[in-house]
Amino acid sequence: MDKRDYYEVLGVPSDASKEEIKRVYRELALKYHPDRNKSPDAAEKFKEISEAYAVLSDDEKRMQYDRFGHIGISERYTWDDIFRGADFDEIFRDLGFGAGGFDRIFDMFFGGGFRQRYRQQRYGPQRGADLQYDLMVKLEDAAFGQEAEINVPRTEVCSICDGSGAKQGTTPRKCPRCNGIGEVRRTRTFGFTHFTEIRTCDVCHGTGVMIDHPCEHCGGTGRTKRLRKIVVKIPPGIDSGYRLRLRGGGEAGIRRGPPGDLYVTVHVKPHPVFERDGDNIVCEAKIGFSQAALGAEIEVPTLDSKARVKIPSGTQSGTMFRLRGKGIPHMRGFGRGDEFVRVIVETPTHLTRRQKELLAELAKETGEYPL
Repeated sequence: MDKRDYYEVLGVPSDASKEEIKRVYRELALKYHPDRNKSPDAAEKFKEISEAYAVLSDDEKRMQYDRFGHIGISERYTWDDIFRGADFDEIFRDLGFGAGGFDRIFDMFFGGGFRQRYRQQRYGPQRGADLQYDLMVKLEDAAFGQEAEINVPRTEVCSICDGSGAKQGTTPRKCPRCNGIGEVRRTRTFGFTHFTEIRTCDVCHGTGVMIDHPCEHCGGTGRTKRLRKIVVKIPPGIDSGYRLRLRGGGEAGIRRGPPGDLYVTVHVKPHPVFERDGDNIVCEAKIGFSQAALGAEIEVPTLDSKARVKIPSGTQSGTMFRLRGKGIPHMRGFGRGDEFVRVIVETPTHLTRRQKELLAELAKETGEYPL
């Protein structure tokens, strides 16, 4: 069964602000939370709205969803990744369910240990962000392929501390407040009821480690900004709008996580002579009145050389001639498209007296009478 649109699930417009999305989710979570709603479909509804909120509350996931829909989410994120970063702890706690409600409900939906995986992904190594780059190429380069060198500003792992964030000769130490977990728990008792509140450690900010001597090169972040030269291989036959994926060409990961990818979108520049139609190309060739009437052989340009075209006598303006195999190479197969030459018969202007006399004689012979 196809998934419903995330905006439809939450009942918000596609341009809704993050604040509005959070407000609506809080209302729906309170309505469908299994602890309050015992209807048979409440749990599934709660799961559906939580997935929609996890995607739409995250800027990167929302951008991916807006561009590519559900397939853009499923192809890029694992099920655990979808929920990484969403503030469910805070929302559930504010609604009166406590942080324990997050553990229990999501373990019910996604299997035991979800909370542990979620915490490790949230505070452990994280994959770097993907980058986008628009590349303009000439039609000839798109047709036959080339290697293009581009400059991409991105974050990279600090070469001095190797991503640890600590000054050379030192190492991060385990946070003494949370004992390296990244969270602190506080249990309160009201009569026979125990409430456990889980908060991000305010000392290490969820990382679980302390850096006493930060790396001077990266300021303790483990990453630095750099303009990197990257060679992009453009395959023969590529067309405008095609995206090339360069694995690992994106931003460096956080806390030694893997890097993101670089997506290069190709745009083919308009050509002064040729117009592209799929794997075929079209050009125009102007011929004179006499050439069209008597026939001729003309030379026309191709993408990689020149070719001769035979014009039969009596050719009309707009007639198309095909040059087989002179078009764009097929990107996913052998061979090439064709080149079509459209001839345009030019009407002579600025005639001499003698030329006018000759045309008048021709008109009489063909039964045409000059005005």
